[in-house]
Parts: sequence; structure tokens; C-alpha cells
Amino acid sequence: MMKEYKKSTDEIQSITLESQITHALWRSSLAFVEETIPLEVLTHFVGNGSKIEVKVEDKKGKKVGEIKGEVYGNYFGGTVIVPKKAREEITFTAKLPDHGIELKSDPVVVIPLFEVTNQKWGQKEARRGDVVKLTADVKEAPDGLEYMIYIYEYDQDSAHDFITKFPCRVKDQNLEAEWEYEYHEDTDEIPTEEEKKKYGGKYNPPEYFWVAELGGKRFGDDQESGLLEFKDWLIIELYDDENNLIPNEKFIIHLPDGTKKKGSLNSKGFSKLEDLPPGKVEIEYPESDAEHYLGEENNND
Repeated sequence: MMKEYKKSTDEIQSITLESQITHALWRSSLAFVEETIPLEVLTHFVGNGSKIEVKVEDKKGKKVGEIKGEVYGNYFGGTVIVPKKAREEITFTAKLPDHGIELKSDPVVVIPLFEVTNQKWGQKEARRGDVVKLTADVKEAPDGLEYMIYIYEYDQDSAHDFITKFPCRVKDQNLEAEWEYEYHEDTDEIPTEEEKKKYGGKYNPPEYFWVAELGGKRFGDDQESGLLEFKDWLIIELYDDENNLIPNEKFIIHLPDGTKKKGSLNSKGFSKLEDLPPGKVEIEYPESDAEHYLGEENNND
């Protein structure tokens, strides 16, 4: 705080610095019933060790909690438990009894702690361009209550990769949202079964789970939604030395999960295979020495 000085500077002067409470703040945007909520108080010209009293009140002005402490470095921080009987909103008043000053905080909305249950995907597998549904139950939650949905790519080492987030509002005690699936990385970088074996692991296709969050309270971090698995597709074309397509050729595909798939090109020298594990593939033509070509639309690099 700036204080203007107008007295003479060539003699000793006595200056009184006015103690103030400058801020009384909740550190969360929502207060959950029977959960702790942090608060902080900022001051000016208040000595270290000064006593501070914090009184928490409901919307009707009834005291529902209190804490006491001391100010250090013009700062005081603490937490209070939101009582079960608290409704709608709560405020707190910070008081410095030795200084005769106090300041009231803005209100924070009180939310009953709604449990999010029955989290699930609308399907077990996703393909590029699929619109996947996410649903969950939120009993006794008011319509319009907004949760934030986070989607993660599952990692076997628990270093899950964040993919995206978007809001979702409660309606009829349900959460329901849609997410358009796309795989934006290079599938050629997904370790194959053979590569994983070198380190004692197993092939694992990209899988996803989702988390719902409200006011810092998260539901689904233990993959309660289940894992959504990515399935890919592959286009195969085979050319001769003169760049002509070779029809009806038999092939064997070695897939990244260690399995094999046999098939034949059609009469135009073309084949499209669906629902394959994504990653690097190898193709052999047991009855031909012609070079193969993966079509430009191929998504399974």
C-alpha cells in the first residue's frame, strides 16, 4: 500500500501506519458438504504473531464454523470443514481483535457431495471418426450442475497421457456426453509385441478412460469408466514391375500384437481390412516376389 508523506524531512517525525485486512478469500470455487475448504487472509502493517479469528457463517448469518491462529508475513491461511447442515452458500469474516478490524469474504456456493457412479463408455472399441458416448449416474444432483470431463490415454506405467477436456451438465441425475474419436499420433510408433518382449512387456493398443471433475473433486481416476480400445484399418495394393495392380494375390499380414491374418487381394488387386490392432505391420506374399504397396488411405502405418 502506498502512503503519501508530506512532512518535513529535516527533523524527526512520527508516522502511524494503519493496519488493514486487504483480502479475505476462499481458495476454491465450490464448498462441498463435509469436506475441507481452504481460505486465506492478506493484511498490511500487521505484526508477526498477531491473533486472528475466522468465523464461518451460512446464508442466514448463523455461525457454522470457526478457526483461530496467528498472522505471519501479513498472511494467514487455513481450512474449515463445511458442515453437513450448511446450505446454498457460506462466507467467513476475518477479525484481528488486537487491531479492532475485520473483513468479510465473498460467498462460496455450497454443494452436497454427489457421487458419480456407473461411469462407462457407450462401446468397447473406437475407430477413427466414431462418435463415442460417455454416461454416468449422479444421484440427487440438480439439473445444470456442470462437471468437467477429462479423457486420458491409458499407460501401463500409470503415466497416463491427457487427451482433451470439455464440460458436461447434469440432466435428470445423469451425465451424458459425446466425444469424436481421432488418433492423432503416428501408429508406426506404437511398440509391437516383438519390441515389447525385449523389455518383458506385452503389446497394448491405445486405450482410453475418462474422469469427471467438479470443484477439484474427481471421479474415475481408477479407470472406473473401463478402457476404450482403438481399432484401425488397412488398405493393401500390390503392383508388378510395370506398376500394374496384381489381382487375386494371397497375402499374410503380421500384426503388431503378434498374430497373423491371411487373405487375398480382389480382382482389382485391392483389399481393405477392418478392426485391426494399430501399429506397424509386415506383409508377405507367399506366392509372389512382387513389391507390395500400402494404399495412401492406410491408417495402420
